Amino acid sequence: MSTTRITDVQVIATAPEGINLLVVKVLTNQPGLFGLGCATFAYRHLAVQCVVEQYLRPLLVGRDASAIEELWQLMHQNAYWRNGPIENNAISGIDMALWDLKGKMAGMPLYQLLGGKVREGVPVYRHAEAPTLEQLCEKVAQYREQGIRHVRCQMGGYGGQGFGPAPAGTPRGAAEGIYLDGRRYVRETIELFEGLRNQLGYDLALCHDVHERLAPADAIHLARALEPFQLLFLEDAIALEDAAWMPRLREATSTPLAQGELINNPAEWRWLITERLVDFLRVHISQIGGITPARKLAQFAEGFGVRIAWHGPGDMSPLGHAANIHIDLAAPNLGVQEWSGIEPPNFVIQELRGPRGALLDVFPGLPELDQGYVYANDKPGLGIELDEREAAKYPCEAAVTTWTQTRRMDGALQLP
Repeated sequence: MSTTRITDVQVIATAPEGINLLVVKVLTNQPGLFGLGCATFAYRHLAVQCVVEQYLRPLLVGRDASAIEELWQLMHQNAYWRNGPIENNAISGIDMALWDLKGKMAGMPLYQLLGGKVREGVPVYRHAEAPTLEQLCEKVAQYREQGIRHVRCQMGGYGGQGFGPAPAGTPRGAAEGIYLDGRRYVRETIELFEGLRNQLGYDLALCHDVHERLAPADAIHLARALEPFQLLFLEDAIALEDAAWMPRLREATSTPLAQGELINNPAEWRWLITERLVDFLRVHISQIGGITPARKLAQFAEGFGVRIAWHGPGDMSPLGHAANIHIDLAAPNLGVQEWSGIEPPNFVIQELRGPRGALLDVFPGLPELDQGYVYANDKPGLGIELDEREAAKYPCEAAVTTWTQTRRMDGALQLP
């Protein structure tokens, strides 16, 4: 059998829901055989596209498409300086496409190449957010009626208001932004979960995302105060830059901790696992370079009793969501999977997200959500298709990102 070689690497940028998505297509010398992968970095998509087209494509054309580990290491080392979201997402797009290719060559879905299923469906959690406790309880109840058993609850996002002029109480001349009063946010979050448990009981697994927007001492206070409400986990209570506080947070509370959405470098997650400072790893797999490093991370975490709960937001493509699901199906240490509403139209909860017709037109073959579990289809590889004509109808935009312009009440920037 002749070697399957890479003949071209292409990038498709599309935004069917107004969110910039980046897909990499790896073509081969075998007629009709290609792979698709997710390289989405929604806020710097042009930089990722440049790396793929100008640097990785010339490096890879002509090489053996089946040598995934070799090619990953080659891409990782080739620029000398390693890691970072732009390089890692570029590598991820190609890495996922190579695994997609491998599955198509074998005639198997990806989870089979990873050792086969250890579960039939992947338990997921959904997002519920509302401006009042009553409205939030209604949305959580809607999810419960649909069989959802895990829900992330937020009231007022991550504690800030919408982007706009500085509010009252800020200095004269303070810049526009999303303003956050950290101590007020802590008080309101404690009141929120007390109200949720009083109205909904304890049969649902509830979690909450701080999004790194608290000072470490305030995060410790919040985690301790939430203990009576038995959260599934408290996510990103402390910023990655303040990770040295994690041992103090761990010692101070029994609330389960999740961390890792912003991780790019293995050095950032390795010690969290070996020191057992977290219960759940929330890594965004394209940010660490794709399926190849993600499966290694999952296996490493398993040995230390740490569960995976991959990041699964709206600003990643269905290919990235499918990669999460395939790894989850084969990982004994799966905790739960974030699911941001990627689903067929007949399961849309209109009040929460709205219809997903454009996304489904661009990416046929999405995994199925049913009664709180997501099921991969059994098509070879990742199982996701791409309609390039439909994708071209939804161009990306390189607009200035405003949601990350988060500020404290004194006007200084706050990590978003």
